Amino acid sequence: MARVTGTIVHIGGYTAEGGGRGDGIVAARRDPDSGELTPLGTVAVTANPSFLVRHPTLPVLYAVNELPEGEVSAFAVGERGELSPLAVRATGGAEPAHLAVAPDGRHLFVANYGGGSVAVLPLDERGVPGERSDLVVHEGHGPDPERQEKAHAHMVSPDPGRGPLLAVDLGTDSVYRYDLDAASGRLVPRAPRVRTGSGTGPRHLARHPDGRRCWLAGELDATVTAYDLTPEGALHQRGRVDASERAGHVQPSEITVGPDGRFLYVGNRGVGTVSVFALDGELPRLVAEVETGGEWPRHFVLTGPHLYVADERADMVRVFRVDPSSGVPVPVGEPVPVFSPTCVLP
Repeated sequence: MARVTGTIVHIGGYTAEGGGRGDGIVAARRDPDSGELTPLGTVAVTANPSFLVRHPTLPVLYAVNELPEGEVSAFAVGERGELSPLAVRATGGAEPAHLAVAPDGRHLFVANYGGGSVAVLPLDERGVPGERSDLVVHEGHGPDPERQEKAHAHMVSPDPGRGPLLAVDLGTDSVYRYDLDAASGRLVPRAPRVRTGSGTGPRHLARHPDGRRCWLAGELDATVTAYDLTPEGALHQRGRVDASERAGHVQPSEITVGPDGRFLYVGNRGVGTVSVFALDGELPRLVAEVETGGEWPRHFVLTGPHLYVADERADMVRVFRVDPSSGVPVPVGEPVPVFSPTCVLP
């Protein structure tokens, strides 16, 4: 099963409920050598599955349903990428935008963007989520009256080791830290919260494989902020750099570190690029900014030597091969047509 499902990619996106043109989760077969994706069609009809994640040890996939009354859907993954429904649970908040599984596979964390909250759902031995065990609601706002009128939790990032869960909140310019009480499934706040620059609008966070550094994409000020990360989960800011050198309205989206820890990648909506930064100094150093062929690269993922970019508004997933020496992606083949894609999950 590992051999078969290792070639399957699942793609989430927006459906009619979110103004999109998709109808659920799409599967595609990936050629590990060429990187080519062959669409296999919709494998789960579900509303606004805008972000997907897999269980660390079980053949289970989880999707947020980004709706006014947020839900999370769980699916068993078959050998050919087919999805069988396991459960649908309420997240307790509006418009969930991100989710992650605890490293031990026992809990699911969900960021409710519209609700400005973080939910916890216990997972049983089959990976099936139970009813919500906790909901922590953030309070406050930022200087942008349209985007930061209240809290907007945008990402949950569990520590791969024993550190706290980091919850990135665009609305309050903050990164909240929580310890999980595994017995009760409740979150214990670890004060103080980390405050970003005013108006940053933090969206997503990327951890370095060494566990000692991380970087934060600012959606509203188009920056990347560098932090030292201590074993206790404290974040100490090093400085900031621009996410893009292009003229125009830049709205960073996804951010991730390459598996060897040498390069940082940032998607830039509005100008349709992926920026590549070298991580050989105090701050990220821009080495290239690559056009994606669309305007709105919502999400991307690195797997093997390839980078897959989901462009929500161009209705496509673009495939790149990453040069192992320079870290720079080079497009290969033709874009893969997918309606309103927002997440690519190998």
